[in-house]
Amino acid sequence: MKKFFTALAFALVFCATSARAANFQVESPRVGPVAEEKGVGGAEASAPKKDEKKKPAPSDETNKARLIDSKKESAARPEGEKTAAGRAAEKDQNPASISTAAATVTPAENGNGAAASDAPAKPGTPSPVPVSTPAKTAPVEAKPVDDGKNSSPLAAPNASSNLPKPAAAPAPLPLTSIYRIGIGDVLDIRLLNAPDPRQSTLYTVLAGGALDYPLLRDPVTAAGMTAEELSAQLIAELRHRGVFDRPQLRVSVREYASHAVLVSGLAGDPGTKILRREAIPLYVVVAEAQPKPEAGRAIIISHATGKTTSVDLNDAAAMTALVQPGDVVNLTVRPPEFFYIGGEIASPGQKDFHVGMTLTQALLASGGVTRLAGEKVKVSRAGEDGRLVSTEHNLRQIEGGVVPDPTLKPGDRIEVSRRK
Repeated sequence: MKKFFTALAFALVFCATSARAANFQVESPRVGPVAEEKGVGGAEASAPKKDEKKKPAPSDETNKARLIDSKKESAARPEGEKTAAGRAAEKDQNPASISTAAATVTPAENGNGAAASDAPAKPGTPSPVPVSTPAKTAPVEAKPVDDGKNSSPLAAPNASSNLPKPAAAPAPLPLTSIYRIGIGDVLDIRLLNAPDPRQSTLYTVLAGGALDYPLLRDPVTAAGMTAEELSAQLIAELRHRGVFDRPQLRVSVREYASHAVLVSGLAGDPGTKILRREAIPLYVVVAEAQPKPEAGRAIIISHATGKTTSVDLNDAAAMTALVQPGDVVNLTVRPPEFFYIGGEIASPGQKDFHVGMTLTQALLASGGVTRLAGEKVKVSRAGEDGRLVSTEHNLRQIEGGVVPDPTLKPGDRIEVSRRK
């Protein structure tokens, strides 16, 4: 009796499994040209056949029963083999896998390239396009290849353009406002927070430009430095040795001895003149030397360049020329200077020249122009290479105040043109 009920139960399970498998085959999505029409076009659907009846959708209880039956059957079969019912139950529980499987089926899965479907293929229907979902990957940023050529107008700007620009260097101070310490200068070095205020503060710059300061272990080179620069260096050395945490130091020049200029010639007080700056105007040196009345010219011989410059003592603009240490200034008598005039002039020839003489003054000093004189006056002047350089002036424009009256120099040649 027990065997009869066991066989009956097994038969019922087998029949139920077969029925469910057939039901799943009907309800499962169809893959093929018809399915593609439904999935892609979506506008026209094939009409159901008259013999086919619409079956109701399985309920939740039916799905649970299918899953239990499939588990029992899979337990009775060896691993790796699953019945169609078990696979159907798993697909019912995971509908996403059904749609993915249907979407990834391609005609290549069928050996002859035809679509795997139980529906007959329609003539003229294009083969289904395989649909696959690409995996999402992070976008890779394209890096430009640096080949040393930046020809693209969209090339990234140079990183250095974003950097802050360095501050402009301060303009150098004029030579007339600074003094650099030299050999023989006597310096006054005062340590304001020294324990003994009666200590000597005068120190002489030795040969070679060294300064022997007692609070430092080694001599310091002071020549060529300003008083402010030497003060900063001494403070740094004192901090480095740990003599004072915050030393307060002041350096000044007590006696100037290194910057000298030699004045000779027609001077009431010739000799060596000490400069208190890196350069001073010539009129300061001449005034200190007290030139004699017959002195009219200063000859400057530059120690740095070796060039010789002649300056008229009556020329205020030329007297601002700078004199530097080591230069020699010789005061001499003003030699006679001339200019030369010709053409349509009342008294042509060689004429005396004086500093600041203009063209119209030279014409008047020569007796004026004749009645045949034209408007053009040519002035020729010797250049540095000895060649004459000619400049033409309009006498009518000069007299009318349209253009300024040109200033002459010693040795100029003036030629007044004839009226055409």
